[in-house]
Amino acid sequence: MESIWVTELEEGEVGEDDAVCAVASEMGCGSFEIRLAAGGRANLQATEKCCVLVDDDLLKQINCAASVVIATTLNFSFAVPGQRIATVKSAPFAVSRAQLDAVTSILKERGPILQARPMRNPTVGVLYTDPLNGERARQLFENIMRQRLEHFGIAPSYVLSCTEDEASVSRGLQQLLRSKPAVIMIASTTAPAGPEDVVGQAMEKIGGHTERFLAPVEPGNLLLLSYKDDVPMLSAPGCFRSAKANVVDLMLPPLLARYRVSGWEVGCLGHGGLLG
Repeated sequence: MESIWVTELEEGEVGEDDAVCAVASEMGCGSFEIRLAAGGRANLQATEKCCVLVDDDLLKQINCAASVVIATTLNFSFAVPGQRIATVKSAPFAVSRAQLDAVTSILKERGPILQARPMRNPTVGVLYTDPLNGERARQLFENIMRQRLEHFGIAPSYVLSCTEDEASVSRGLQQLLRSKPAVIMIASTTAPAGPEDVVGQAMEKIGGHTERFLAPVEPGNLLLLSYKDDVPMLSAPGCFRSAKANVVDLMLPPLLARYRVSGWEVGCLGHGGLLG
């Protein structure tokens, strides 16, 4: 080896490794750990099963204004232990301390860009409904339901079936609510025209609040999301017939992590909502 090149920091500069570690330490919260990598990079890795929540506006603000950039997985992503959920990269060798202080100040003021919200033993209630015989819906959808939940390492905890009339659906929902599951999914053989149809009326009858009808996601436009206290009730006609990606796969990670998804957040699923 004939020569070795070294870089000496000037006054007011911070080394790349120190810079990315500082940003990584301030940008997130929850179930992850920070791992320093080569080339001025810090990775955030999940330490348990979790849902990744991302503040997209804050992420854009940081990435457009600094010599440190951040890449994350998609909002509402499901992550397993050891999976990289974000990476922080700096300009080569060093960054301005003033720029670094500005970034960390924004993060401290506005809160985390990323939350790794853990999924700890979530329970799921399932209600199968059909206008003539609830068991018909169960026979049609049960295998797909199990496959979908197995992706998250869980199985249905409480399962009921009933005919699709307002009184029967209301009773089924009330029975499932007693166990306080992370989410109740209503798998119906019919496609409602809106919250005024049977499933929506049954949700309202037991005191549910309709959070959102219609999602900008295909497949899964006819999503109906309601809450009874803190328990979400989710209906997505047609989405339990197939294991192909649909709106249920986007909604399950945050709901299983017991995060209250708002109607606004459902409306924001349109960018990337064309799934197939």
